[in-house]
Amino acid sequence: MPQRSFNATPASAQAARVWFVVDASGKPLGRLASEIATILRGKHKPTYTPHVDTGDHVVVVNADKVKLTGQKLDKKFYYSHSGIPGGFKAVPYRVLMATKPEFPLEKAVKGMLPHNVLGRQMIKKLHVYATPDHPHAAQQPKPLNIEV
Repeated sequence: MPQRSFNATPASAQAARVWFVVDASGKPLGRLASEIATILRGKHKPTYTPHVDTGDHVVVVNADKVKLTGQKLDKKFYYSHSGIPGGFKAVPYRVLMATKPEFPLEKAVKGMLPHNVLGRQMIKKLHVYATPDHPHAAQQPKPLNIEV
């Protein structure tokens, strides 16, 4: 009889979750976001199953020190629209990094995850903090060194 393929179940994936802590200081935004998205999806594990959330929790500290290369701080914008006429806003990333330093990294990672129920479930495992302090010490997160 041939070997059966392994399919992870939500219960087995929940039991195998690990917490990681990543220091974002001095790392490029996009490269860091892609590595974090890979961990949130669970693609770094041999038990990866596309239709099950097999990823781990990621705590990102020092998000205010993330690096944007080139002239992106002034030429890259965050766009939003309130839905009413004249409600279009364009905020440069220099202002966004000064007011909400966690938001650009969260937005970059969210754009790299699936755009469905599974992606919304995965983004809940991302915890971003602008300072080196975080309230997840009880989970004993392992340091994750991302070389970018």
